[in-house]
Amino acid sequence: MSALAELGSLGKKSRGGRPNVKRTYKDNRAAMVFLAPWIVGLVAITVGPMLISLYLSFTDYNLIQDPNWIGTDNFTRMMQDDRFWNSLRVTLTYVIVGVPLQLGLALAVAMALDKGLKGLPFYRSVFYLPSLLGSSVAVAILWKQMFGTSGLVNQLLAMVGITGPGWISDPSTALGSIILLHVWTFGSPMIIFLAGLRQIPGMYYEAAAVDGAGRATRFLKITLPLLSPIIFFNLVLQIIGAFQSFTQAFIVSGGTGGPSDSTMFFTLYLYQRGFGQFDMGYASAMAWVLLVIVGVFTAINFYASKFWVFYDD
Repeated sequence: MSALAELGSLGKKSRGGRPNVKRTYKDNRAAMVFLAPWIVGLVAITVGPMLISLYLSFTDYNLIQDPNWIGTDNFTRMMQDDRFWNSLRVTLTYVIVGVPLQLGLALAVAMALDKGLKGLPFYRSVFYLPSLLGSSVAVAILWKQMFGTSGLVNQLLAMVGITGPGWISDPSTALGSIILLHVWTFGSPMIIFLAGLRQIPGMYYEAAAVDGAGRATRFLKITLPLLSPIIFFNLVLQIIGAFQSFTQAFIVSGGTGGPSDSTMFFTLYLYQRGFGQFDMGYASAMAWVLLVIVGVFTAINFYASKFWVFYDD
């Protein structure tokens, strides 16, 4: 009712029978003053650089000389660039393998914490901590040391008589070690899953137990359907974040994407072309290709969601 009353007050007329234009103008002016910092930030930090990047994607620009318009040549060269396709393959592998594993672990831990574990705030903070540190340079350096030839992982394997490989120096295992780092940062989706689990009424599980439903049945028929909006939310966020991953691959590979380009993420190759080879026009074109790819994946998720996401309305 308060909203309707407020809308009605805007339409009130002054004593002369005309709308109170002066008061409406003052309200709008005050709103614009409060919105001004956000609008300036949006234009200067987001929209402006995006438009400039779009222009540069159609130019030959080396950061020193003025941009030279070349049309779609950057995109044409991209289609013939083997390293571009390899970086796309590596990134897709990272997303397709890493995101489901991360969400699966996050859901499993959230369900364990949802059982009324003592010291829940402590465990929740401990499990959330990797999400805050996982994309940092320090953790990436630590991960590189752990999975080195003489790192902690191989030292533990040696204690049981197993000679471990050079995890980050072997092309067959280097990407897997970075995927493992991504899975380890499951804290953020875990917190969201835990909040969603707390919203599922316990009476559903009690009724299912009375009917003889086992744990697996209750999980498949109650937990997953009622938690599907949360799963969808986490899935979209984590896919977008995974496509933008950069720090882990840069630190672990020393900025080379090696060994043998096995950790050459799309963002890392973009960085090499833009700031290593000073081919900023090509890098800008790659950035817009990445935007399109992320948009396509997000659109597919939204379209597919109507077949498996169930809302309580």
